[in-house]
Amino acid sequence: MQALRLARPRLPLRPASRAFAAAASSVHGGAPAASSSASPVIPLSNVEAMWERLSADEQLVIHQQLEELQKKDWKSLSIDEKKAAYYVAFGPHGPRAPTNPPGTVPKVILGVTGLVVTATVLFYSIRATAPPPPKTLSKEWEEASNERALEQKINPIHGISSEGYSGPGFVTHK
Repeated sequence: MQALRLARPRLPLRPASRAFAAAASSVHGGAPAASSSASPVIPLSNVEAMWERLSADEQLVIHQQLEELQKKDWKSLSIDEKKAAYYVAFGPHGPRAPTNPPGTVPKVILGVTGLVVTATVLFYSIRATAPPPPKTLSKEWEEASNERALEQKINPIHGISSEGYSGPGFVTHK
């Protein structure tokens, strides 16, 4: 019940309506009026479907109806009343409304797909117009670099000129 109280929207009375309410109560001499205190009964059978279409006053009436119903024994409440109480207290409305409206996921998927396609086209168009790689990146040049390193005995302890070396040396191409 505490959750229902917290979920109920607080609607302050405007000064004009407060003055009107005070004048109406003084005219009647403080006698309780049956028609003004009786709130219209809104069916609780399908609150989930009609909640967004209800005005703030009707939503407040439903809150009040459910507060009165929840004071009773929970075992005596119908399934519809329990569902309505749960929806009003914890449903996806107000501050618990979904942040993404329906239809957001396909838009995100199309956007990401478009970005990937654009990046792919841009990559291959730049690659097609790029100059050829330098001659020092060829396999023949790397093999010649290995021979030159052996001739000059570069890194004789652990490197290419060491005894029993079996690594690729400077060759990175297959």
